[in-house]
Amino acid sequence: MCGWTDQSLNAAVYSWQRRQREGNALPDSGPTSDYSTGTAAGSFVGVSALTAGSLSTAVLISPEMKQSSPTCRLRLRYFLWDSGHVGLGSTPLWASILRNNSQDTVVWRPEATSIRGWREDTVFLGRIPTGFRIVLHSRRSLGQRGDVAVDQLEFLDCALPLPPDGLECPQGMQLCGRGGCVEQRQLCDGSDDCGDGTDEKTCDQYRVCDFEQDVCDWDLRSFSKLKWARTNQVNISDVDPLKGPGRDHSNNSATGHFLYVTVPDGGLTSDWAVFQSPRLEPTNISQPCKMVMYTHQFGPRSGGLSVLVAGREISPVWQRGGALGDVWVKAEVEIVEDSIFQILIVAAVRNFAYGGIAVDSIVLSPQCRLSSGNGTSPSLPKPPKGPCAEPDKMCDFHSDCAGGEDENKCGDFSSTNGSSGWTDASIGRQWWVLHKNETAKEEYLYVSEALGQQLTEAQTRTPLLGPSGPACNLSFDFALTGNLDHIGHLSVRLIDSLLGMRPKLWEFSGTTGTVQGAWLHVDLPIGVRRDRFQLAFEARAMKLPPDANIKVQNVHFVSCNENYFPASPTGLSCNFEDGLCGWYQDHSGDFDWAVMDGMDHTVGIGRSLVVDMWSPSLRGAFGRLVSYTQLPVASDHCLSFFYKLYGPNTGTLSVKLLSNDGYEVVIWTRSAAQGNVWHEAHCPVPHQLTNFQLVFEAARSGFDGRVAIDDVAFVEGPCAAPRVCSFEGQRCGYSSSGKVQWLHRSGRTVTLTGPETDHTLETELGFYMLVNTGQNFLPSGATSVLNSPVRQGNAKTECVHFWYHMGGANPGSLMLYMKPVKGERVKIFSDSLDQGDVWRHGNSNISSGLVDWQLEFEVVGAGGKDTHVAVDDIFLSAHPCKDGGSECSLERGMCSWSNTQNVNADKLDWELTSQEAESHYPTPADDHSLGTEKGHFLFFPSSNRTAAYENAQLLSPHLPPTKGTCLKFWAYKPYSSDSQLRVWRLSQGRLHQLLVVSELGGPWKRFDVNITSAQEYQIVLEGIKGTSGVVALDDIEYTDGVNCGNKDGLTTSPKGDMNGGVAAAVVVVLLLIGTLIALLVYYLRTRQMANAPTGPPPPCSSVGDSFSNEVYEPKLTQDRVIIPVVQNHPMAAGFNNVPVSADVRERVV
Repeated sequence: MCGWTDQSLNAAVYSWQRRQREGNALPDSGPTSDYSTGTAAGSFVGVSALTAGSLSTAVLISPEMKQSSPTCRLRLRYFLWDSGHVGLGSTPLWASILRNNSQDTVVWRPEATSIRGWREDTVFLGRIPTGFRIVLHSRRSLGQRGDVAVDQLEFLDCALPLPPDGLECPQGMQLCGRGGCVEQRQLCDGSDDCGDGTDEKTCDQYRVCDFEQDVCDWDLRSFSKLKWARTNQVNISDVDPLKGPGRDHSNNSATGHFLYVTVPDGGLTSDWAVFQSPRLEPTNISQPCKMVMYTHQFGPRSGGLSVLVAGREISPVWQRGGALGDVWVKAEVEIVEDSIFQILIVAAVRNFAYGGIAVDSIVLSPQCRLSSGNGTSPSLPKPPKGPCAEPDKMCDFHSDCAGGEDENKCGDFSSTNGSSGWTDASIGRQWWVLHKNETAKEEYLYVSEALGQQLTEAQTRTPLLGPSGPACNLSFDFALTGNLDHIGHLSVRLIDSLLGMRPKLWEFSGTTGTVQGAWLHVDLPIGVRRDRFQLAFEARAMKLPPDANIKVQNVHFVSCNENYFPASPTGLSCNFEDGLCGWYQDHSGDFDWAVMDGMDHTVGIGRSLVVDMWSPSLRGAFGRLVSYTQLPVASDHCLSFFYKLYGPNTGTLSVKLLSNDGYEVVIWTRSAAQGNVWHEAHCPVPHQLTNFQLVFEAARSGFDGRVAIDDVAFVEGPCAAPRVCSFEGQRCGYSSSGKVQWLHRSGRTVTLTGPETDHTLETELGFYMLVNTGQNFLPSGATSVLNSPVRQGNAKTECVHFWYHMGGANPGSLMLYMKPVKGERVKIFSDSLDQGDVWRHGNSNISSGLVDWQLEFEVVGAGGKDTHVAVDDIFLSAHPCKDGGSECSLERGMCSWSNTQNVNADKLDWELTSQEAESHYPTPADDHSLGTEKGHFLFFPSSNRTAAYENAQLLSPHLPPTKGTCLKFWAYKPYSSDSQLRVWRLSQGRLHQLLVVSELGGPWKRFDVNITSAQEYQIVLEGIKGTSGVVALDDIEYTDGVNCGNKDGLTTSPKGDMNGGVAAAVVVVLLLIGTLIALLVYYLRTRQMANAPTGPPPPCSSVGDSFSNEVYEPKLTQDRVIIPVVQNHPMAAGFNNVPVSADVRERVV
């Protein structure tokens, strides 16, 4: 942990731990990934779960640091989420510095708001002259594991000034006693910038007050009931971290003194407080009075701080509004006054939960001379005009006052005094200044030199704006000009009133040209913001004018009213070629959907919307695309679209229906690898009585893949019958009839039987269709039918695939019929056995001619007890079924092979793609079936987005016991790949290893594996991820009941009589003839394959309307794996036979 250690007093109850995200599913608590790598493999430090119910504190301590400079700061990413909805408490996270024999000093207190995402903040450590440690605290009474976490800590600008390269300091700088150089303006400014105090030693002519002994000659008396007080942090509170500034500026300690004002314990009766200097002599422009002070404006109670000069009149000379953070900020004020005057320092305090304003280390230059005269009584300025509207109505993009006065000073340059709405919030050595020339009608914001101390960016902010609508845009022109190759950088950031500082919305770095007029234009989408927010320009110039200039002008807020929804000619139907149509980004999510060129469904080279889960910059759990609010609809509608879920570790794509009261319902969902191809989806949207919205949501449970959508259509009327139905979120138009209704359900309950998980997701949350077939539900002989929607007739033969689950003794019979609209139904599948607690694959061909038809899944009860039949993942392929489902070229999908979704078995997925379609992962140059870049194959990449040695399992359907089945496949694994390929036989919950391929190299190579099993089994092709490279599969085939020598493995016992011997001899002769013919055919095919390895695939075979039930051989008892001996050079035949030792390895799954 980089030297950080947990030193919690009661670590068994609550402590800090180095953690990684656990599991492949979206976690219920803690971050979805670390921040540094943005993956599940990355590490962070998070707290343990806390169930004690009483306040406990977890303590994390850094290694000892040496002394730090006044500009030293720690930048970190932190995570605060109340996943258990028990409350974060007032102080779930804060930081302090710990010095030897010194009071613990609080230096950082982030806002205690719950957000499921990483946030960035800065801890300003300041000048610490001795060794110290940084302490991170978390105090809660209840909480889930990982809900408080930190990651990626970086120390910035902590070193003291370095000695000059030459013997002398550069011009304009002063040599320190220890050898470094500081700027002239850093002398006698109340801060030890040299590190040895030499820059503050020759300051006898300055009036310095650090408030350690008293208030010097400052007067704290005031007409206001709210008073400033001299105090220190120990007196305010050494228990509650939220009270007080935590430390003074002069000593950077909890015992150091300062002036402070906040809401009194008795409540706020006056919202301002003032203290003043003694009377001072008049000054002039050549010898102004200079005042340096350090201010701490922290928390929502800080309304702002102003410096007024009371001479003949009272006039403001400096002001900083609002809160500036948990940091002491240097302020420098020059005062020119031709009469005796006093300096007034006025604080505005708001009635909120915590915070306050402090002042320390005030330094007056020698030109600020004490006066013995009385002066004149100043005339009081006129009080400012009160606001014409409620605070929440100000700058809400809607005029509530006559003449739009409430929208005038909001930052829009087209409004009266709009440019003056930008307020500088810089705390460093650069700041933003408004240039305004009324004669030339010219106004712009530019970055200039400031008198601050920190080495941070210049920042200027708008007042609180919004809320805003979906079409809201920030429009502006900018220029980074000068004679440097790199001028600096400029960015736009949004500060949410609830969520705090958000990631940057836009950023530019470099230069726009060398001339002053090199302006560029930006239209930046702001979109829907449900809470009030501020916009900020942030910049840092490499050099200051005239060498470098950073400017912004023509700032406008366009179409930002929250009730404005621009008309879209296509409504919600959109191909995304020209914007988002009737959709917008939901910025309350963690990331946005991105428009991508060159990969779309419409024309192939157009645009689509994507979320790249493999992007290193992507953080968080959700990205949501939301429709404009739709009016109630009296009839059913259909939302159709094309989508991709692609990659070994992708995540989930869902469609949700959002009601007017904020309630969400999932109406469609898909997860895991779906191949690098576009799929069509249909979502029925029932009639709605109130306003509603539709939502596309990408959930980032994975870190290595892509989610994409295109060609969205929203039309009136029912959806066409989908070709794929997983029953996740919808029934797909399937209906029930008969004695007992089919149920749309998930999981297994205590009172009702059923599968433990569905087939699609392999979790208790997944849905399927089920009918209870127990005697008390479905009596013996009674029927229940699940009817599909009516499908349009097709002259071509199609194949229906489905998965079914039959549980309990005598579960009844399952039959599948193809029912023409006109005519008798035809049985195409049946099963009546208790198949155990497993999902089984069924398929059959459908030839309907041109007659419309539908599927009927009919179940007949058999009088069982606690029995059921369930159906899931019905898929209608446009191509005929393969013979037995055993031969798969992958050109028309994955056939009957499937990625397991059992998180206990694997973490990743095999993915279907082609070299032509692939743009992200390394792949073979061509497939094996076609020998071209258009051909498809399964591959498993090794990227740094997932941890090494994670696996992906590809499963065959359940196969019957066999004395000899031959598995054939082609594999590709270049020398650069350190992945592994393993072949297993899975039976009775145990994996029996058949083959390991570690070293391969070169082109596609063929493998033949003999399989024998006395029990029902599945074939498992497992990829083991390495650190680089890829492994790929193609042309997978298994010959059920026929081994790799083309022998069926069946034996006939000889009889004792002659007739039996003759019959046996005849059988032997016939078998020999058949074997010779089979060998001859095999030899010819092998030669043909060797001579023409890139030929076209064989034509699809059809089994007509026959059944696809497998034949079981219950008397088989052998359970061994036979691998033929390698003969001479196996590559001469174009394939590899890999031997396996007799000691077959096993593992339990």
